[in-house]
Amino acid sequence: MTRRFLTAGAAAVALLAAGCSSTVSGVAEPSGGSGGAAAAASERIAAPLTSMLLTPADFPAPYQAIVLPEQAIEQAAADLDGIPAGAKVDPAGCKPPAQSFGPDATAMIVGTDNAARATISVELTRVDQPLSTREAEIRECSAVTTTKDGATAKVTTTLLPAPPLNADDTMAVRQTVTSGDAAAKVTQSMLRLFGQVHDVRISATYMTFGDGKPDGAALDQVFTEAVGKVNAAGR
Repeated sequence: MTRRFLTAGAAAVALLAAGCSSTVSGVAEPSGGSGGAAAAASERIAAPLTSMLLTPADFPAPYQAIVLPEQAIEQAAADLDGIPAGAKVDPAGCKPPAQSFGPDATAMIVGTDNAARATISVELTRVDQPLSTREAEIRECSAVTTTKDGATAKVTTTLLPAPPLNADDTMAVRQTVTSGDAAAKVTQSMLRLFGQVHDVRISATYMTFGDGKPDGAALDQVFTEAVGKVNAAGR
């Protein structure tokens, strides 16, 4: 298994700046190659997910964070994916992969900046596939239309250069979910950073319904600490 022993630091901040621009070229190649990442995904970290999750004290001001109770995680995860549970999607086959919920399957903490109407969410999930598998799925499903209960939305996802970090693999995406008509249009904007260490996938997502610039410094800090905590448990 090969890992990149770097911290996100200025490189991730630069990535976030690129995520706000109109053109992004290229996606960094995972350092270990797909074979090494696949092997790493088969190695289980024994520590419970909840023990590896950040705490409210780990979030910078002004984000007020809470650990989500188990019964709220499934809905929150669907919001981050931009595709409601049970929705029809076009193209067919572009639903997010099946995800397990329950004890030690998914854990999540959400920090809210009420003034900016924005959140930073950190999600830990147990997986049996390398992150490169999810990246390939996103490449095939960059534009998806969802329909549920008569409501239609368009989900657009753009791969960004992967942040250099101490993980088996990393990925970054910019995602927008647009719904409603011209008179009542709603746009949910997200900047998502992903990392994977053994069988634990880490995501940190900045989400807002406003037009403001993403809080790159806070997202970088939270993501770096989240990956670091999982790495420490996996040693």
